[in-house]
Amino acid sequence: MTKPPFSILVLCTGNSARSILGEAILNKIGEGRIVAYSAGSKPKGVPHPGALRLLTRKGVDVAPFRSKSWDEFTGVDGPLIDLAITVCGNAAGEICPVFMGAPLKAHWGLPDPADVVGDDAAVDMAFEQTWRWLEMRAQAFLALPFETMGRKDLLENLCRIGAMEGAA
Repeated sequence: MTKPPFSILVLCTGNSARSILGEAILNKIGEGRIVAYSAGSKPKGVPHPGALRLLTRKGVDVAPFRSKSWDEFTGVDGPLIDLAITVCGNAAGEICPVFMGAPLKAHWGLPDPADVVGDDAAVDMAFEQTWRWLEMRAQAFLALPFETMGRKDLLENLCRIGAMEGAA
């Protein structure tokens, strides 16, 4: 029997910007080794327009993306989660619910591109920077033999990745 892909839940309070980008990047470059989801503790209801514009520019189909509650991942019907990554300080400071699979937890905090005030060009530049930082972290993660690493070693590496350029 084939082992299912390593599953990652990317968390942020609103699930409209950073977590959506994290889900998209991990699924795009994960090459079947991982499956990624995103959610928030207080979802905004829709992805940020800047996130949708960026995903479209990157050739990612935006149709599947929606802002959703992390409660969707807590029941017996939810997918097993191997790793929960917070990408904002608010979500990192909240008490996370219990997710199926007893996941490892890591923090990859980044500034919120949705906080940028200005025209679409300024907002788009902030989202591009967030994409670069998240992509750098995803590539570092995918360079690891995470499927066979012990929890302690994996957590140490996740912490190192979370402290990479752009950490908030």
